[in-house]
Amino acid sequence: MNRRAILLPAIATALVCGVLGVQVANGGGDFTPVRAANPCAARKVTSVSTGIEGLGERLVLLGLDGAACRLGTTRDALIVELAGAGPPTNAQVAALRAGLLGAVARMKADGTLPPASDLTDEALDGADLPGFVKAIIRALPDSVVNSALKTDDVLRRTINKLDLRALLANVDDPDAITRQINGAVTQAVKESLVARLRDLL
Repeated sequence: MNRRAILLPAIATALVCGVLGVQVANGGGDFTPVRAANPCAARKVTSVSTGIEGLGERLVLLGLDGAACRLGTTRDALIVELAGAGPPTNAQVAALRAGLLGAVARMKADGTLPPASDLTDEALDGADLPGFVKAIIRALPDSVVNSALKTDDVLRRTINKLDLRALLANVDDPDAITRQINGAVTQAVKESLVARLRDLL
């Protein structure tokens, strides 16, 4: 028999045993699965994006937590259910809307909602408005914009107008759920801000 055919499996076995020994010595034998976060407990949610998109990300994550809490499940389990076969149930749609509205109230209470003036330039960038109208709106003092437009009011109106059932009907990938809702919220917030800003003129 070939010496190499005996030596290579012996070396491989010794290496595997060595790695396993190091893992067990460092607590690797005490594996306990990570428990899903309690969606009813307040937790800090941050976003990787900024501006309106970052605001939308935080709103969606907090909103999904609120919906999961109302439904007695975890956020991850709810996302999987929403991406499952069949349309969302009435209870899921109602819980998601209530969760999103609750997220607005929470962000307002903890002072993390930006003033409308912080979102104006971004909303106007993609708006289908003549350049001179954009220039006039941008020239408005922040105090005028913020007294006429409240971010929490814009968000609540946006959430109440969203067709969540239609939005969720076309999603079958759990990873796409938050992106889909965030994209819709972000676009709707921009449109709502632009419409309300135009009314100031």
